[in-house]
Amino acid sequence: MTRTLPGPTDHVVVVGAGLAGLAAALHLLGAGRRVTVVEREELPGGRAGRLDLAGYRMDTGPTVLTMPELADEAFAAVGESLRERVDLLPLHPAYRACFADGSTLDVHTGADAMAAEVERFAGPAEAAGYRRLRDWLQRLYRAQMRRFIDANFDSPLNLLNADLARLAALGGFGRLDARIGRFLSDERLRRVFSFQALYAGVPPARALAAYAVIAYMDTVAGVYFPRGGMHALPRAMAEAATGAGAELYFGQRVTRLERSGERVTAVVTDTARIPCDAVVLTPDLPVVYRLLGRRPRRPLRLRHSPSAVVLHVGTNRTWPHLAHHTISFGAAWHSTFDELTRAGALMSDPSLLITRPTATDPGLAPPGRHLHYVLAPCPNTDIGPDTATWSDLGPRYRDTLLRELERRGLHGLEAAIEAQCLVTPADWHALGHAAGTPFSAAHTFLQTGPFRPRNLVHGTRNAVLAGCGTTPGVGVPTVLLSGKLAAARVTGLPLRRRTRTRPPAAPAHGGRTGAPAPTGCPVPPRTPAARTSEGGTG
Repeated sequence: MTRTLPGPTDHVVVVGAGLAGLAAALHLLGAGRRVTVVEREELPGGRAGRLDLAGYRMDTGPTVLTMPELADEAFAAVGESLRERVDLLPLHPAYRACFADGSTLDVHTGADAMAAEVERFAGPAEAAGYRRLRDWLQRLYRAQMRRFIDANFDSPLNLLNADLARLAALGGFGRLDARIGRFLSDERLRRVFSFQALYAGVPPARALAAYAVIAYMDTVAGVYFPRGGMHALPRAMAEAATGAGAELYFGQRVTRLERSGERVTAVVTDTARIPCDAVVLTPDLPVVYRLLGRRPRRPLRLRHSPSAVVLHVGTNRTWPHLAHHTISFGAAWHSTFDELTRAGALMSDPSLLITRPTATDPGLAPPGRHLHYVLAPCPNTDIGPDTATWSDLGPRYRDTLLRELERRGLHGLEAAIEAQCLVTPADWHALGHAAGTPFSAAHTFLQTGPFRPRNLVHGTRNAVLAGCGTTPGVGVPTVLLSGKLAAARVTGLPLRRRTRTRPPAAPAHGGRTGAPAPTGCPVPPRTPAARTSEGGTG
């Protein structure tokens, strides 16, 4: 049995209406708790927010949805279904990979379709290698999911189980690059199955092979897109939570936690005091530690993942060679990771993720118009340009990216732009994200599993953390799981599907309930006062 909160937990306040906070709220409601959710922004979603700009509806956070069954678990906790709330569209292909030599590869999640594509791209030997790789990825996922990903840890001793031996036998503690290379000799194919490690904050050459589980989620389990954009998911979760009796308050900045000894007794906002029996904290770790008034002791300082510059553009044209998700690889590879994680320099030959959501949902833009998001990994502010530098660097780097994209075939891109929003590490920092990165603490060995910042708080008996800074880590599937795991710390119950009777929602404290219509931009450069505000982004 893992540890749970002692004492009463009848009323739980969740700070933050991001994916982690909403998942926690739904699981808590399903376990019979009274739940209040407090969010500093005017809409749910946290990182998965939305910007309405000149008729374009832009997702401001994640653009890739995998493992939707984890979201469905949260809905099922209150007797609902993800697919009844959200029109979920599978993407075919999941990605299109474009390489510097002019070759392209469509990444399919079906085994036969992908094997045929790999054979076309690189020959029958590589197709056979892909089938062996796929089998390994499936076994790797089965060895990790129950005991290492969907699991609370009280001690490193929790690692000592039969699945640890299975993971070791599968080579999970070797290096990701080398392990993928056992199946595929084509360097381009190896990139497709290892680039995901970057978003966990570790170059493929240094990442544990166990992190290939991210490639499993992308290339085997499938990639989906909610009609209406990724923000449709947290919006639906907020509506389900309200329908199940939760009180949701938006535009409420949490200023402090009232305490009595080692227990939090109330959450205080700009306008209200909300008594509680327990609290789930989902903002980024610096905000959480400031609210708690203490920072856990660690032998080593936390290392953070690389950050990203994101350019959102609404255009009057598109480029047919772009899929919904297109990865445009530069010629450079290993040197790119050195620049991002060691030298603190912008990529000299960038690999970019280009998302064209209007390829799947044209309603996200005005008639005849198109949306494109360009994500360029960049160093975080701990090792790269600081927040002040980005005020001048950002617009110049935008121009550099546009020139590079035009060189890679998006001819006339700059002239086609009708609306745009540029997000840099300075903007992530203004939202309270440590080191100016939305990807939080890197998944090095000593920051993974039981070594990651724990979701229980030493010195506070009734607080639990959720979000990408704690277990199990970064990414939509793991953030959803973090909310579930936080709820399990509160309830002490195995959180399974259950039916429920819908109680009426009851507004209180003068707050607003439900999911309001999105207004404003959740990622603008903030004023100095807003930069210190607390609330939810997890």
